[in-house]
Amino acid sequence: MQTVETLNEGLKRAYTLTIPAADIERRVDAEVKRVAPQIRMPGFRPGKVPANLVRKMHGEALAQDALNTSIQEGIQALIAEQKLRPAMQPSVALDDYAPGKDAAVKVELEVLPDVPAPSIDGLKLERLIVPVADDRVDEQLRMIAGQQKKFDDAPEGHTAATGDLVVMDFVGKVDGVAFDGGTGEDMSVEIGTGRLIPGFEDQLVGVKAGDEKQIEVTFPEDYGVDTLAGKPATFDLTIKAVRVSGDQAIDDDFAKSLGLESLEQLQGMIRSQLENETGQMTRTHMKRKLLDQLAEGHDFPVPPSMVEAEFNQIWAQLEQEAAREEDPAAAMAELENERDDYRKIAERRVRLGLLLSEIGQANGIEVTQAEMSRLVMQAAQQYREADRERFIQYVQQEPMAAAQLRAPLYEDKVVDFLFDKAEVAEREVTREELEAAIEAEDGNVPHVHGPDCDHDHDHAPKKAKAKKVTAKDVEPAEPNAPAEAEAPKKKAATKKALAAPAEEAPAAEAEPVKKKAAPKKKAEAADDAAEPAPKKKAPAKKKAEAE
Repeated sequence: MQTVETLNEGLKRAYTLTIPAADIERRVDAEVKRVAPQIRMPGFRPGKVPANLVRKMHGEALAQDALNTSIQEGIQALIAEQKLRPAMQPSVALDDYAPGKDAAVKVELEVLPDVPAPSIDGLKLERLIVPVADDRVDEQLRMIAGQQKKFDDAPEGHTAATGDLVVMDFVGKVDGVAFDGGTGEDMSVEIGTGRLIPGFEDQLVGVKAGDEKQIEVTFPEDYGVDTLAGKPATFDLTIKAVRVSGDQAIDDDFAKSLGLESLEQLQGMIRSQLENETGQMTRTHMKRKLLDQLAEGHDFPVPPSMVEAEFNQIWAQLEQEAAREEDPAAAMAELENERDDYRKIAERRVRLGLLLSEIGQANGIEVTQAEMSRLVMQAAQQYREADRERFIQYVQQEPMAAAQLRAPLYEDKVVDFLFDKAEVAEREVTREELEAAIEAEDGNVPHVHGPDCDHDHDHAPKKAKAKKVTAKDVEPAEPNAPAEAEAPKKKAATKKALAAPAEEAPAAEAEPVKKKAAPKKKAEAADDAAEPAPKKKAPAKKKAEAE
């Protein structure tokens, strides 16, 4: 094989490989001999088909396979001989080729830069520590108790008030005609929760068991059913029962109802969760400061192809966010004005990824096989049981897919290593001060979450909000733990999803982006230092998509 370098400019390389026809022919001959014993043909005993007939029948396919194999081996030999470190998959083009002639192959690629030895001495960081106050634990306890409301039948003649639970049958009508999905039985509604369309719950105030009542409402303009959106409607109600809530005592019995042993254990679990929450915020703050120091101290060229791949991932997400805006066109126009800023973010992320990779390699940091196996198994849980094995095989066969799973954990291990190397000063602050410190770093620049983002810095909200601790959060992970106490459930109605009293969709699906299409922070986006890899679709569909 003859190799000629045709381009060596910056990080770009190009070569022409010439594969002699004789080499390809020898490979075809060897393949004919290999497969001939397996070929069956009428008139010949198994394994006795002459080589010339095998070549006549399968020569074209064998020649194509031989050519492809020769090209792949030629590229691998080129990379080894030239000691190249490709940044992305090389681009390969075959010039006009005819069987029996030499094959001329053009190979273009970008190589990884020679990253200067990262300076990791003299790193100084501050760890902002937030003690968990007793009143925060008590607040969460009261919240959990409020979620475990118990409703008892109201005294005879009691009229419903805000906070009461009303059990009713209903028939919804538009223009006097019952509409599909507008009929239900034994539906429980807690007045004041705002779960129903505007005006519905307000008109339940004052009803009592046995009442029959007709109420008038108007479906919102943005209601999910086009035939009902903006339409006035009536609902004929039959009140089956009115129930009042009792105060939930916060004691050992309450903790036991959640599957725990005592109130003290419940308080400890809440405190631990709150400490973990603020601990993640503390890590976010430290990690940003660390990556800022690395970025400021190192500047070197990065492969344009990697920057472009990273930018395309960023831009695709921004376009999805813009599409959810009230005015998608205006949101996209605003995004276009910031395109260059996002390209700089992509460049920073690639550079930080290369820096962290270099630091990890120089210091023997690696993701073990056991850790990788756990990552694969965790990722496989996203898929239906029937598809999990296919997903695992896909990751094993696709290096890029495996790299995407490995990258966040590898990054975190390198960051933890740097934390240990840095001079860290601790300072006690309030939660509000920690939130303000995180928000102050963001400034007023836009941000995106990386498509593969699943670690701390990219999940810091614009203003960190206290997570609500639920009863489910504090249940011990034991298979025989008692089931959590349940709020009164509605009896399933076949078409209730279309009725006015429909349950809200999960916030992640229903809540629109209320700000401009790029409401988040560039500073956070730039911190996503995991080395990007082109996304490939796994063969198995995710459960959420498939079901």
